[in-house]
Amino acid sequence: MAPWTTQDIPDQQGRVALITGANSGIGLDAARALARHGAKVVLACRNRTKAETARDAIVSATTAADVEILDLDLSDLESVRIASKTFLAQHQRLDLLINNAGIMGVAKRTTVDGFESQLGTNHLGHFAFTANLIDTLLATEGSRVVNVSSLAHQMGFINFDNLQYDKRYSAWLAYGRSKLANLLFTYELQRRLTATGHNSTIAVAAHPGGSNTNLAHDVAGIGGFLMRFAEPLVQRTMQSSEMGSLPTLRAAIDTEANGGDYYGPDGFMEQQGHPVKVKSNKRSHDPAVARKLWDLSCELTQASWPALKS
Repeated sequence: MAPWTTQDIPDQQGRVALITGANSGIGLDAARALARHGAKVVLACRNRTKAETARDAIVSATTAADVEILDLDLSDLESVRIASKTFLAQHQRLDLLINNAGIMGVAKRTTVDGFESQLGTNHLGHFAFTANLIDTLLATEGSRVVNVSSLAHQMGFINFDNLQYDKRYSAWLAYGRSKLANLLFTYELQRRLTATGHNSTIAVAAHPGGSNTNLAHDVAGIGGFLMRFAEPLVQRTMQSSEMGSLPTLRAAIDTEANGGDYYGPDGFMEQQGHPVKVKSNKRSHDPAVARKLWDLSCELTQASWPALKS
């Protein structure tokens, strides 16, 4: 079978795709591909200047592209609330919600709402954003939620007694925890969609492998220094962000995708290659932990999911 590429994306005319963190990296490449195939693409970004630059780049490459900007700071639940309300006031449908934005390996800090920044931005912000949009997703035939995780989920553990890393903070373990949370959220969301009979909407996950993006620029400490020092060598061993976007795009588009599927590169150790279905670790499939994390995420963010209560 031929490898999956953007040539396999069917016509997206009439569909609306909302992508967080779409001003750079794999989010921008996914937005570019979907716009090129006719989708209305909404770039949900924290930095409007960078978002405008990204929008202009997409439109200049595809003159008929329909691209909008939505101001969204996932580290601020009030911004999440306003962005959700703004989107819903302007759009009657949502076909693809791609939760792509993230921070990685940063020094310890907290979000506006007091959460550890990586868990707060990568998981809790997206959890609340999805909850605010779920009714419109459910009302849109064939809609999908795509959560972008990482191979780093392998080093993540959910410790409810130290969820916010108030003790013994590790930038990389906190990142791994947030990426594990992305997968636990995906699988629990799919279980709830199935249990409530919402079979037209599915939740899918993806990871980009080793992709050359700017995500590492804010990495803290000696790890960040070494990554930046070795960047010329690393760039030669990593695939492009365009290739890294393919698992996300396949998760969003492939007609053979099922709820709960997980896509990543097909190469050695899933670092590079074309997108295929892959497997996440055992901890990501623990339903008891997923339920507890869901309930706690609702409590922390005040998110409400009435349509998914069985």
